[in-house]
Amino acid sequence: MIADLSLYLVTDPDLCGDRGVIETVRRAVDGGVRIVQLRDKCATDAEVAAQLVALSEAIAGRALLVVNDRLDAALAARSLGARVDGVHLGQGDASVLRARELLGPDALIGLTANTPEHLDAVRSLPIGTVDYLGVGVIHPTSTKPDHPPALGVAGFRAFVAASPLPCVAIGGVSIDDVAALRRAGAAGVAVVSALCSAPDPASAAAALFAQWRRAGIPRVLSIAGSDPSGGAGIQADLKSIAANGGYGMAAITALTAQNTQGVRGVHVPPAEFLRAQLDAISADIVVDAVKIGMLADADVIRVVADWLDRMHPPIVVLDPVMVATSGDRLLDADAESALADLLARADVVTPNLPELAVLAGRAVDGWDDALAAAQDLSRRIGAAVLVKGGHLPGDDVPDALVDASRGALREFRGTRIATENTHGTGCSLSAALATRLARGEGPVDAVSSARKWLRGSLRTGAALHVGRGRGPVNHFSALWESGGVSRPSPEELRHDWWEGIASLRAGIDGLPFIRALAAGTLDREPFLFYLQQDALYLREYARVLAEASRRAPTSGEQAFWADSARGAIVGELDLHASWLTPQRRTDDVIFAADPAPATTAYLDHLRSVAFGGDHAELVAAVLPCFWLYADLGRRLHAGELDAAALDPEHPYADWLATYADPAFEEATERAVEYTMRAAAAADASGRARMLRAFETSSAHELAFFAAPLGAA
Repeated sequence: MIADLSLYLVTDPDLCGDRGVIETVRRAVDGGVRIVQLRDKCATDAEVAAQLVALSEAIAGRALLVVNDRLDAALAARSLGARVDGVHLGQGDASVLRARELLGPDALIGLTANTPEHLDAVRSLPIGTVDYLGVGVIHPTSTKPDHPPALGVAGFRAFVAASPLPCVAIGGVSIDDVAALRRAGAAGVAVVSALCSAPDPASAAAALFAQWRRAGIPRVLSIAGSDPSGGAGIQADLKSIAANGGYGMAAITALTAQNTQGVRGVHVPPAEFLRAQLDAISADIVVDAVKIGMLADADVIRVVADWLDRMHPPIVVLDPVMVATSGDRLLDADAESALADLLARADVVTPNLPELAVLAGRAVDGWDDALAAAQDLSRRIGAAVLVKGGHLPGDDVPDALVDASRGALREFRGTRIATENTHGTGCSLSAALATRLARGEGPVDAVSSARKWLRGSLRTGAALHVGRGRGPVNHFSALWESGGVSRPSPEELRHDWWEGIASLRAGIDGLPFIRALAAGTLDREPFLFYLQQDALYLREYARVLAEASRRAPTSGEQAFWADSARGAIVGELDLHASWLTPQRRTDDVIFAADPAPATTAYLDHLRSVAFGGDHAELVAAVLPCFWLYADLGRRLHAGELDAAALDPEHPYADWLATYADPAFEEATERAVEYTMRAAAAADASGRARMLRAFETSSAHELAFFAAPLGAA
């Protein structure tokens, strides 16, 4: 077994205070500590042995346990039934040769080292005597006042380069050092006061561990079946892991004969061969996350459960492959029972609706019932549940992350993507999620980024032209695009950009100003405030549109943007004047108001793009004023937000009619077309700048609509 040394806690009874060492360790392990070193210079061997027994019970195999110096105490604790994985010795402590002889070949033995002479001594030992070196101090520390001169990160890097063994950085290490030390070659970081004196050791450990994860490339193991057509199973998992920034590995549970049209046969190798695969990997490679997919039978499931119990990888995402697309159950009763026991070993379980029904032991009727079933399942197994709504009827396909232990429920909305390339979507999503979590993303962010990646891969799957059935998703579409191998179509970009601002659009719909405007209950004063601010906006917006016309690459686009600038001044401002100066248009009244902060911020953004960006970025920045207004105006006028808008006597009927005008809708379509055409022609970095400009303007639209009633 190779030890995961990434987050290493060294205990200090004084710093743990009234909370005590045992409780401090329990919470720190909850937060992600991977190895605990009991250090208590003042205790007797008997007292240390008793502490080791208590720590072994508190850790329950979730982290490795070693003791500082006290070889005899380690032996005594083992004789009492404690799991003590090894010892850490100083240069003047008991011989490492004696420790290896007494603790056995599988024990973990560490040695303090910080000079070239120490490395020479290590090289003279038989191979396998010492497993790792504790190297420091990195910075001066009060927990070890007699420490040698501090190495700093640069000194540590040089030491690692000369060391034949993995090196754990220790001494004065804080959260700010973690990323730099990992980049310097650390196999782990050892902390004392950062955890022992922390008010909440669990959250402190989680923050440290997240920093460690973000600084490296996660090693992600897929335990699943094989798909020779490449769209699902371990083949899909390995692509998903790589596409999301991880190094993929695979232990194969079953061999299938399948293609995009279906499965023709399944061969399950002996379960002991799966055990051999898992043991071979964990004997040489630290596994940062595990994704579990197809587990063919109860024997296979029990092998996986046993390995998880021995290794306790920090992240386990389980995709419960239980129901075929046809609706047939894929596992027998014994295997389903074994899988139910396995769920409690996962951090996240990712069922679709048919699988959720099996796991819940009841039918699931609709999305609200699915959320309730996921809550019950999460509470029962003690893991988060990512329930997937792809099997719901209609165009809405939400997902939700439910974690009953934390009282958390986060829904992720989405519309169905029209594609036949859905082979392996469940495998791909769970593998991407495991990788994102192993990269240090929080659960909500990891789900969000994995979904965004998968949706992009779904939209471009048809371009692969693989198979005559349900083809695979295009796992590397984003990579190919950024490398210039392929470009998204204007249609794909239109969909992506619009969906990308779904939360902003929903925010606009929910604003008190918009709700009251739709209902006809909006007071005149906030409406006039809105008109005054919109007039100030339109005057400058027209100038920005004129700049877009000046830079336009074709005569047609030049004319369109020029006409739009004229329309903003002549058409829209005349409507404003009918409300603000009903007798006659008077510019000094129309533009008399001071710009509100939201108006100033929006115009500053447009000016900065107009006179600092290129034409493509500029048209992306002005697009939301077309697209959002046309969409909102159409739905307001149709009574979708409030049926009162259909009343001819609605106090703002003429205003609502303006933005539902067919001519404005046609202009909006042309603005969208020109912008998406420019985005499709741009390189990846140019397209990213365009998207930022578009999203920023969309956020300003939300703030602009919120300003009249002061809503956030």
